[in-house]
Amino acid sequence: MQRNIRMATASAFRSVSWPGYKTLPRSKSRSMEWNTRWPAMRGRVMVARSCREAEPVRHGSSDRRGRDGHRDKSWQGECSVPAPAAQAPTPLPIMEMMSGVWVSKTVAAANDLDLFTKLSGRPPQTVEQIARLTGLSRRPAESLVVGCASLGLLRRAADGYVNSPLSERYLVRTRPDYFGGWVEVLDRHDHPGWMRLTEALREDHPTVWDSGERTSLFDGMEPGMVEVFWEGMCALSRFTAAALADTLDLSGTRALLDVGGGGAAFDLELCARHPGLRAAVYDLPFVCDLTRPKIEKAGMADRITLIPGDFFAEPRLPSGYDTLLLSSILHDWNDDDARTILAKCFAALPSGGRLLICELLLNEERDGPPEAALMGLTMLVWTWGRGFSAGELTDWLSDTGFTSVTVDRFTAPGANAVITATKP
Repeated sequence: MQRNIRMATASAFRSVSWPGYKTLPRSKSRSMEWNTRWPAMRGRVMVARSCREAEPVRHGSSDRRGRDGHRDKSWQGECSVPAPAAQAPTPLPIMEMMSGVWVSKTVAAANDLDLFTKLSGRPPQTVEQIARLTGLSRRPAESLVVGCASLGLLRRAADGYVNSPLSERYLVRTRPDYFGGWVEVLDRHDHPGWMRLTEALREDHPTVWDSGERTSLFDGMEPGMVEVFWEGMCALSRFTAAALADTLDLSGTRALLDVGGGGAAFDLELCARHPGLRAAVYDLPFVCDLTRPKIEKAGMADRITLIPGDFFAEPRLPSGYDTLLLSSILHDWNDDDARTILAKCFAALPSGGRLLICELLLNEERDGPPEAALMGLTMLVWTWGRGFSAGELTDWLSDTGFTSVTVDRFTAPGANAVITATKP
């Protein structure tokens, strides 16, 4: 296995979980229930409407009950076609699966054209005005505008269109929560590899980069794209870091080592919330160089340090930290390498020290959830790793010597849980 792929890819994949998950309405048919996590087409009307409220169009009943008998409040949205009867499934779910690329490419193209940045702060713009802003002819401009409006990224206002709250916050380049870097990473690096998924399955090697000719994902990357790549990773990681901070009590933590923590998104978030915390990012030298300006800009250089290194090439991890963090690291590596990382974490911690593992975890039945299951395929095209369940990682931690293993669930773009383990 090509060792150099990483820590860099490791901290990069704070995970792939596309915006738009969990935003779709459910049809009454059980065969359609999976759609709550997949942005796509329903009949002739786009229904990924996470940024706007809509009155539900109910099919056959004025109430929707979940399996526990409680009202399912997530079922709301618009749909122009009747739901198929449960006993007569239709190919609509397959249509939705196959048309997911329509959604992602619409968002990526609009982001590439800076549509949302150019509309920000302007009064409602007509299609003709938007065509001039983006340098497009009227016909493609109208198709793009209508597509973005159907996805809830634009809103009609007066005789034109304006950004929705979703696109204004996350797809305008000057906003602090700009998420477009991650959109660009997926469009330019992830999607081409996915187009060769069958090859990856048959030959069992990454397709995002040539593992036969290159020693690292970053070898031969076009100029400027390394920076774009890490900006995208940081955009993704910020929201996962906030979810972790909301979920886990770290008030007793004094020194945190973020292993493979390029971008310092977790360290910046956690130090901002806990004034007594100091942190260090341990990552490849070029990743530390890219991370330094972010720490300095945040005014955290006195509390967050950078430690260049390679957790495979070096015999041990830095010591002197009561808490170690592995955020979307383990799923980048084969099982033996992942166990090696856990063993090095165990050796670096003092007695009573904690290891935190943030991951998109599979369920124990190994049939979902979709974002974790598809992460496993993402790792196939990007790395040599795979997805894990909480049970698997708990067993590995116990084998390594850790005790008091707990799992806390949350919802974030980059992970769905944090596993905490203690060194006795």
